[in-house]
Amino acid sequence: MQSISVFDAHCDTVSRCWREYEGLDHNSGMISLERTAGFGRYCQFFALWTADGFTGYPLGENSVELAYHVLLRCFKDQIARNADKIVPCRTADEAEHATRQGKAAAFLSVEGAELLGCDPARLDQAAADGVVSITLTWNHANTLSGSNCEEPERGLSSVGREFVAKMEDLHILVDVSHLSEAGFWDVAELARRPFIASHSNAKSVWNHTRNLTDGQINAIIKNQGVIGLNFYTEFVGGSRDLDAVRGHLDRILELGGESNVALGGDWDGCDTITNLPTIDSLPRFYEYLLRHGYRETVVQDLFYNNLMRVVR
Repeated sequence: MQSISVFDAHCDTVSRCWREYEGLDHNSGMISLERTAGFGRYCQFFALWTADGFTGYPLGENSVELAYHVLLRCFKDQIARNADKIVPCRTADEAEHATRQGKAAAFLSVEGAELLGCDPARLDQAAADGVVSITLTWNHANTLSGSNCEEPERGLSSVGREFVAKMEDLHILVDVSHLSEAGFWDVAELARRPFIASHSNAKSVWNHTRNLTDGQINAIIKNQGVIGLNFYTEFVGGSRDLDAVRGHLDRILELGGESNVALGGDWDGCDTITNLPTIDSLPRFYEYLLRHGYRETVVQDLFYNNLMRVVR
């Protein structure tokens, strides 16, 4: 099969490299430049993420900014060390320029606005640092909103609304994965630009709090945003294999999301389904979909084009 193009919306590889003292070029995790070398084009959102007990920096008032800068430095260091293979990008034009040069495109995201102190005033610096997307919450509720796990009935606070408005002014994508449903609907009401759910599945297929209801999927489609299919076994559910992932894809397609579904593997952040243990196994999924009768244009949009559209 011809080399496939891949644009994935979420991985925790930066945090893993930092914790394990490993590099981006070659490591024992799910994503490395060695693993992605066979792709025709490769673009990836790399999340900066931490939580108590994961990096040694508890998320107290005096350490949040430190954790952000430590992880940002790790990301920039790894990109610089591998400048012949990967470059930081903020837009589709920059990514397309990188891939024409035979290099991967690295998009930077922040998972959990607590890394920025949930402070709208820090967004200017985040934009200057190259942040392209921010997940408003991780599993913990924060000043901006409740999450899918904590205070799920709480939507955006006044600060949360200010935060979202400023993100849009700065052309930083609002990411609603992990957000409370109440917070989601507040974002949907406020949004003037496409927003994304970088790594979430369909709740009607597998009833997990991290997955999206049909109504939420419809709202993202209406907003011309993107939903990244998550390969974490707990969110895929069912038989926890390619057939189960296909069920989530089919539901999004049934709701009219052919232009709104992408990859959001959650690599290096979870146990993915057996069929997709590492990112270099993605051609297996591509071939699987073709064998099951999906048009190649639909598969190409899923794997690359739909996510590229929202970073234009």
